[in-house]
Amino acid sequence: MNNFEYCCPTHVVFGKGSIAKLNDLIDKNKKVLMIYGGGSIMKNGVYNQVKQALEGYNLLEFGGIEPNPKYETCMKAVEIIKNEGVDFLLSVGGGSTLDATKFISIASKYNGNDAYDAIMIREEQINDAIPLGDVITLPATGSEMNNGGVISRLSTGEKLPFHNNLVYPQFSIIDPEVTFSLPVRQTINGIVDTFVHVMEQYSTYDVNTPLQDGWALTILKTLIDEAPKVLSNPADYDARANIFWCATCGLNYWISLGAVQDWATHMIGHELTAFYGIDHGQSLAIVLPRLLKNQKVSKSRKLAKLAREVFGINEPVDLKAADIAIERIEEFFNSIGMKTKLSDYEIDSQEAAEKIRARFEQRNVAFGEKGAVTADTAYDILTEC
Repeated sequence: MNNFEYCCPTHVVFGKGSIAKLNDLIDKNKKVLMIYGGGSIMKNGVYNQVKQALEGYNLLEFGGIEPNPKYETCMKAVEIIKNEGVDFLLSVGGGSTLDATKFISIASKYNGNDAYDAIMIREEQINDAIPLGDVITLPATGSEMNNGGVISRLSTGEKLPFHNNLVYPQFSIIDPEVTFSLPVRQTINGIVDTFVHVMEQYSTYDVNTPLQDGWALTILKTLIDEAPKVLSNPADYDARANIFWCATCGLNYWISLGAVQDWATHMIGHELTAFYGIDHGQSLAIVLPRLLKNQKVSKSRKLAKLAREVFGINEPVDLKAADIAIERIEEFFNSIGMKTKLSDYEIDSQEAAEKIRARFEQRNVAFGEKGAVTADTAYDILTEC
């Protein structure tokens, strides 16, 4: 096991009726900016629950955060914060809203001309941020218990991740009941996103982390078991609760401590979203099976373990078991209604491969646990998608 350090300051409040606890979590002397997306919280009652819990607070609102949050939109919120003297941010919505809120919290303390360039490109360390908390309404990104986010920029067609310890939420409220009304597409995207988060941390090479591996494989098993339940009965509280906690634990870093991580699927997937606008979950479902096939030899031991422990495959040869694991993963995605080919979204694989190879060459980057996913490797993967 590799050395590691870990600290997560987020106070998690999980379960039915937990939104009512907001007024115990935010100082009444704070000037609060509530940040949300396109209005789903108005339809499912979350907005009214939040407003009721924060009655009497000095509360401002900013709506319109996109599913792939845009830098340009975030900077409008930054302007409000600087003009109004806001000193606490409350994200109400899914992971995209929370990612945007995290970016807004540090961009509000940046005094230069281009916060995207400083935070996302140059990775300049910003040493101050506005504190934040969240009411998370969509199980997917795991942002409710980590220090990262992903932001797109319209003017340059980029979609990049960032991390900063100052943007750990002070608290995260998770009420599975608010997910009952989620559209099927969002439910499926969230399940796939969580599944791939786990795979990015698990399917690398072995450094003797049996506990972390066991956690990871149990999350995958739980997703496979619970996904059909929520799709057949969206109001199944227990299934919704299990999937939500899988999403949180899928990216709160527990399963990656002391282990080795990949993230090449995400980096390629981000470019597909940036160029073609497909959903994040859709991009991951397209890339993951082909990337695993491309990198199968170096990942074979972990994939074989997955095949045996998650899918119950009795195949003694690791490479053969790895092949079966990859097939079963794609079958699982398809079984819950997730398409896994670029052609399903009317995207030409050759064109996408060329665009993304050129972008990776321009940035001079290589991804994966061994730096093996170069611009040319990404091209090879995408031509098979």
